[in-house]
Amino acid sequence: MRAARDDEDGGERPHKKRVHAGRTMGAPKQRSRPGRYTTEGGITVDCAVRAVTEHEREFQALVDSIDAHRGLILESSYEFPGRYAHWTMGFTAPPLVLEACGRSFSVTALNARGRVLLRAIKPALAAEPAVLSLEPAGDDALRGQVRISDRWFAEEERSKQPSIFSVVRCLVALFKCADEPQLGLYGAFGYDLALQFESVELRPARGSDGQRDLVLYLPDQIFVHDIVARDAWVVSYEFSIDELSTTALARAPAASVHVPRAPATPRDHAPGEFATLVERAKDEFRVGNLFEVVLSQRFADECDAQPSHIFRTLRVRNPSPYGFAINLGDAEFLVGASPEMFVRVESDAAGLRVETCPISGTIRRGADALEDAQNIQKILSDPKEESELTMCTDVDRNDKSRICAPGSVRVIGRRQIEMYSRLIHTVDHVEGYLRPGFDALDAFLCHMWAVTVTGAPKIWAMRFVEQHERSPRAWYGGAIGMAGFDGRINTGLTLRTVHIQRGEAAVRAGATLLYDSVPAAEEAETELKASAMREALREASDAARAAKAAGGGAPLVPAAPAGWQGDGAVPAALASARAVRVVLVDHEDSFVNTLANYFWQAGATVVTIRSGFDFALLDELQPELVVLSPGPGNPRSFKCSALLAEIERRKLAAFGVCLGLQAMVEHFGGKLAVLAHPQHGKPAGVRLTPAACAGGSSMLFEGLPAAFQVARYHSLYSERSAHPSALRVTAETVDDGVVMAVEHVELPMSAVQFHPESILTAPDHGLRILSNVIASVRKAKDADRNGHAQTVVF
Repeated sequence: MRAARDDEDGGERPHKKRVHAGRTMGAPKQRSRPGRYTTEGGITVDCAVRAVTEHEREFQALVDSIDAHRGLILESSYEFPGRYAHWTMGFTAPPLVLEACGRSFSVTALNARGRVLLRAIKPALAAEPAVLSLEPAGDDALRGQVRISDRWFAEEERSKQPSIFSVVRCLVALFKCADEPQLGLYGAFGYDLALQFESVELRPARGSDGQRDLVLYLPDQIFVHDIVARDAWVVSYEFSIDELSTTALARAPAASVHVPRAPATPRDHAPGEFATLVERAKDEFRVGNLFEVVLSQRFADECDAQPSHIFRTLRVRNPSPYGFAINLGDAEFLVGASPEMFVRVESDAAGLRVETCPISGTIRRGADALEDAQNIQKILSDPKEESELTMCTDVDRNDKSRICAPGSVRVIGRRQIEMYSRLIHTVDHVEGYLRPGFDALDAFLCHMWAVTVTGAPKIWAMRFVEQHERSPRAWYGGAIGMAGFDGRINTGLTLRTVHIQRGEAAVRAGATLLYDSVPAAEEAETELKASAMREALREASDAARAAKAAGGGAPLVPAAPAGWQGDGAVPAALASARAVRVVLVDHEDSFVNTLANYFWQAGATVVTIRSGFDFALLDELQPELVVLSPGPGNPRSFKCSALLAEIERRKLAAFGVCLGLQAMVEHFGGKLAVLAHPQHGKPAGVRLTPAACAGGSSMLFEGLPAAFQVARYHSLYSERSAHPSALRVTAETVDDGVVMAVEHVELPMSAVQFHPESILTAPDHGLRILSNVIASVRKAKDADRNGHAQTVVF
């Protein structure tokens, strides 16, 4: 807890009241309070706040300094009701930087003030169990390695495993102060960070060019302008550790300068080559290895403009909720105008709230408002665009469900329109509330990286990206933003970004590919997305030359009106009797956590484990029900028949979803076939068969209508002519009679081909099916305890 201040009544100006207490829409939470406090790690902090009246002049000076000194600018110049507010913040001359490449990291003092902070950081890192080695690198740096976990863990605990984020956690804990709104770690998170958590072969191979995966600054003086509240200030911090203090030490900036040069290659894909890769992706969609995948290509240009000129150009041309300019040091810069939130976490009256806004669905802006309206109608009526966003949101809900309270993950905005300088997007808005024991960093890790820059299933999509993209993504598809020492996180995806490194400027752009994709159109979409940034580069270069000749100033961004927010109460979890122990087997799927969350709501306790585990683990966990998750590929890819044999031998109940149904069909002697047209993210009508209701012997669909809509995500299906007699068909598609549900005639096993957890399946229906499964297992177990043998009937 925060210690009492020496000055509790000084200087804080009241903010305009926001609709939901605690929610900021990304804007600065409040002014820091002047005074002294002690962090949870025992560091004494003296905070001073200076009101700023000429905020634009101070801001422009800060922007100029980014050209030559390490530092960062963050700005939201785009507002959306309930989602984004308008604000600016930034700093230069940070005293400390955390950098990482793979599992190697360094904490470096950038000036004498940083050396004081190292005094507290060294023992904290030395005591961190995830740190394998730590050694000084002169007087100004610590270098270390993070260990690789060699123990089994449940999927719910994946974000707790040793990684570079263990170091980030250690620093956040050391400086933690619950009501300090500005101090934190600010910077960039690279795409390769996600590969510490999943087994993905790095192709193309990473070179020895020193490309970093993480650069986070700890600032000690921050400029803040809350445009909604019409308030601006500079907050400064002094740190005391034992007998050492920063008070008398200068804020000396660390130099890093951009020197232009021509690019070695203008693009990493030849014209037409990207379209060929789309065809390869469609082959994977056809057989169910992928549902969607995001491929990107890189365009490089000579950059005569300084990063500050590019940033100013983007402020005018491309207003966005995540504008940024970061001097990363070593002549490397990121300047961008990202339209997409990655992860935002902050506390409100209901708890620790995580939110995201997946973007999928893109169309060009019109020449005027009338053509804009026509294009909006066109994109909203396009089933391909709807499927694309549906899959993204289903995967995003899954990311949250790993760590969020059952029943708290909700879609609060569906297919909403966001309009940018060149493009119109369809956007969903998703929220959840974290379970006890999880924090903002867990939320960040569980979303790495967004499905909108990877695909689904995520792991298989990331492997496809590695196998087929021509160059490493570096920062593209990662995130920029801050991890606050008060427990908040606010980050945007690194999209619409100019990456300047050793004088060369690169822009990367991607497209979400589906089975319905038109290869030439997808290639054209990447070129269109890149064009806005490339033209901004050219315009900035022209403006920089003209300004140098004439001594002109930089363009400014006007303030925008304030926003509002809608309601967002957390629904109550379903009441249940005795919890049923469930082991959920994850077949490298991107829906498994949402499925687990539904089972929790249905009255189960769930442990999720990745397929390929030692079957002796079933004896240790003692489940009453084993659930076979959906997944890419086919059941043989995951040796599902061997698992089902072990389930039979132990006389356990089993339930399958999608791949789980296919596994049961093959295990009991049936055959699978490939659909003529894959059904990924598609709604479909299903109906119950007479077998589902004959004599009232089935509980799977008890309380459900005879026909309803569900979500389909599959390419394989049970061939009706070779369907095993041991599995009776209890549901099928209305249009063509494809098997949608099966139940074993004797054993406690059943499965559905559709996805009960998807947003395309009504929550009442999907949850009722899983509740029926849990109720049936519970009923059989209770009867067995009472000495009455009973077969579990689904």
